[in-house]
Amino acid sequence: MNDVKRATWHLRRIPLLAELGVEAITRLAERTDLRELRRREVVYLPGDPGDHVFFLSAGRVKISKVTRDGKSLTLAYVAAGEPFGEACLEAGAPRTEMAEAADASQLLAVERGAVDRLLANHPGFGHAVTRLLLTRRRELEQKLEALVFRDVSAKLAEQLIKLAGEFGVEDERGTLLSLKITHQELANLIGSTRETVSLTLSEFKRQRYIGNDGRRVILLDRERLRAMY
Repeated sequence: MNDVKRATWHLRRIPLLAELGVEAITRLAERTDLRELRRREVVYLPGDPGDHVFFLSAGRVKISKVTRDGKSLTLAYVAAGEPFGEACLEAGAPRTEMAEAADASQLLAVERGAVDRLLANHPGFGHAVTRLLLTRRRELEQKLEALVFRDVSAKLAEQLIKLAGEFGVEDERGTLLSLKITHQELANLIGSTRETVSLTLSEFKRQRYIGNDGRRVILLDRERLRAMY
């Protein structure tokens, strides 16, 4: 299978591109690079040129804001089938955030100009992108509200519920988070410290709100967690 055929196959599996016909997908594939990433491999850094929109075919990518002194705030995790880096569609603006593979991942790097042409020629695709941008704006506003107005327990409870919605698997014990996530990663998601998150998780365990299966968290009482925020 040549590169264009491989890219076409992967692009057709992206929900955002579902309304495009075969011809449009094929043209897009000609402007697409298929990339394999190792865990923790960087996709781009702040200040890098915004010349591609990315679609995640497999794995998980973390989007973060990083300060010069090394502090990090995780904005979101991108799951398979989702796009990221779409802010470059604003006149090719340089990157303002960092994107790195949270797991071994496979992504499609699509030239910004090719995506611009899709927006101009396919109204259905344009509407889908608009809905995506509005959803992400709302999520960022909710995250900002939580960072400013909620205490660590409430922020952590909300984040665990959100992760359960995205990566949860139900079993007889409760909801198992299918991803391994460290205390530091949770701290970066809620704008706290690893030590504070560890103490709060210990209290959640004592209250029987959560449990553990190795490095994975089990939500034992989602309703009690939800009541905290």
